[in-house]
Amino acid sequence: MGVDYYDILKVDRNATDDDLKKAYRKLAMKWHPDKNPTNKKEAEAKFKQISEAYEVLSDPQKKTIYDQYGEEGLKDMPPPGSGGFSSGNGNGGNGFNPRNAEDIFAEFFGSSPFGFGSSGGPGRSTRFQSDGSGIFGGFGGSENIFRTYSEGSMPKKPPPVESKLPCSLRELYSGSTRKMKISRTIVDANGRQVPETEILTIDVKPGWKKGTKITFPDKGNEQPNQLPADLVFVIDEKPHDVYKRDGNDLIMNHKVSLAEALGGTTVNFTTLDGRNLSIPVTDIVSPGYELLVAREGMPIAKEPGNRGDLKIKFEVNFPTRLTHEQRAALRRALGG
Repeated sequence: MGVDYYDILKVDRNATDDDLKKAYRKLAMKWHPDKNPTNKKEAEAKFKQISEAYEVLSDPQKKTIYDQYGEEGLKDMPPPGSGGFSSGNGNGGNGFNPRNAEDIFAEFFGSSPFGFGSSGGPGRSTRFQSDGSGIFGGFGGSENIFRTYSEGSMPKKPPPVESKLPCSLRELYSGSTRKMKISRTIVDANGRQVPETEILTIDVKPGWKKGTKITFPDKGNEQPNQLPADLVFVIDEKPHDVYKRDGNDLIMNHKVSLAEALGGTTVNFTTLDGRNLSIPVTDIVSPGYELLVAREGMPIAKEPGNRGDLKIKFEVNFPTRLTHEQRAALRRALGG
């Protein structure tokens, strides 16, 4: 199975010239070896593949041959001007010889934004040879002559753009999927800033807390000669009518009469996932009394299947006035 150039550029088979340029620009900037000093060998290979894919798909003749015969067909391409085409029998000689990846990069970005040197004249760098020598000196060997960018010459990345994502307590309890439509400015293949809209999907996980950040790399506005900013959504909690969150626990306030506080009562409530619970209270409810209901709090994000507790805090409504008969009855009942 040959190389899938469409998959390398992340475009479909009906991609326009602008689609190809946009895809190349984004991926080439991401995988340029100078931007990936910690995994340079992998970046060099991907950068070469991206350039080769763009060269083939942006050339009508090469694209036609590739669509019909695949990568093997390109190997049988005749040299320019020789005419004729060998139909995939492997006897076509040298066939397709990819251009220098850095030459293609320079055509898009002019002199390199990473500040590397050149041996081929203005805007051109040491050639990317198919035997692995040349620009990368044997892909990372001791003879590597690919100069590392300097701090001042690399494209700057603006600070992340943060936006609040208000979520109800019910969403943070059960989880939800949010679709966010964003509008941003991007730089097209010709270096112009144009508006773009996109739908982002955020999977809110059960148990996420206020302040949790979801980052979409490079989804902020783009400016010429700058890397796009990251877009960050920060979880915020909407107030709930019944419950208040305390870490992984939930707190609920419940009022009872003095008779219920002394004689017992039942607390009826609906959980955040819609269950109706009845909790009997047999203790005497004194001021500050708190009843803990185990595992009825928020899901714990890092412990799937586990939950915090529910704390029911009681408030006793003392009567403001008693009749003589009521006072006498209370004294008899309480032994006073």
